[in-house]
Amino acid sequence: MFWTPELAQSLEDAPWPATKEELLDYANRTGAAQQVLDNLMELEDNEEQYEGIEDLWPEYENESDSLFYNDDDDDLY
Repeated sequence: MFWTPELAQSLEDAPWPATKEELLDYANRTGAAQQVLDNLMELEDNEEQYEGIEDLWPEYENESDSLFYNDDDDDLY
């Protein structure tokens, strides 16, 4: 599986928690990139519920994670 922030962002509004099949259905309905579908297809075939994109890609940082860091603050010192 290969995730990028852009690919992961397409699942931010998915109906979490969700199973693999629910995520595939959501990605298909919203016109997600083929790589998103490919990544979801690589998940194990079980009824596991994923709580959020972080369960699929632990390194993902959504917009709320980055609100506390501002690149412009680096210029102050």
